[in-house]
Amino acid sequence: MSKLLLKAQKGKGHVAHVTPESAGWTYVGFDLHRAAPSETVSGRSEDKEVCLVFVTGKGTVTVNGQDLGLLGKRMSPFEGKPWSVYVPQSCDWSVVAETDLELAVCSAPGLGGGLPVRVISPDDLGQETRGKGTNTRYVTNILPENEPADSLLVVEVITPGGHTSSYPPHKHDQDNLPAESYLEETYYHRFNPPQGFGFQRVYTDDRSLDEAMAIEDGDVVMVPKGYHPCAACHGYDLYYLNVMAGPKRTWKFHNAVEHEWLTKL
Repeated sequence: MSKLLLKAQKGKGHVAHVTPESAGWTYVGFDLHRAAPSETVSGRSEDKEVCLVFVTGKGTVTVNGQDLGLLGKRMSPFEGKPWSVYVPQSCDWSVVAETDLELAVCSAPGLGGGLPVRVISPDDLGQETRGKGTNTRYVTNILPENEPADSLLVVEVITPGGHTSSYPPHKHDQDNLPAESYLEETYYHRFNPPQGFGFQRVYTDDRSLDEAMAIEDGDVVMVPKGYHPCAACHGYDLYYLNVMAGPKRTWKFHNAVEHEWLTKL
């Protein structure tokens, strides 16, 4: 099995854990928690900033003793837009689940920006359609670069069954602005219906890295460098939650030259 693929775990609890140390990189952290009603998920941001994303379910959120209320609404990631909370560094946070809850904890270095805690409601989120034909997918920007944060970029994407995504193949592994930015990235994948599957490839021009992975419901893929297209098999819609971070908070990507022609279709 690829070292870039973290297979889904069943049941409740802390079911996915990616740190810079475990991934062998510098910036991105990703955790996924599943909680039953009345259970608590909690943590401390320490020297990082955190974005809590309600993938599914509802919960009452507290940050540094401040009650932010009952957040969350959707019971499937394929229904509507999420609720999220931005948590700056050096904060204690907790979420008490009211329903079954799937909470993503996206993290990256805090830079002392002094940003406040804020609730990001579905009404705050922009959506866009990218691509054409069987390369069409639907993007929800949770923490884009035009919204305040120190390092984090967070986005959700829905790819219909039979479609490709993160395609034409693109990369962002060079700190070479304005042409390209260096960003590490995680993909958290879900399928509808959940028995579905798809594929993701992570590769470099020289093929020193070239991993092709079958992805299933609940899997996490780590992208340290290279191109990283994915495809949803017919009949199974694909959701993924992306977390990106690097030395500069901007998304500037480079398309694979041999596939650039696809952008002109």
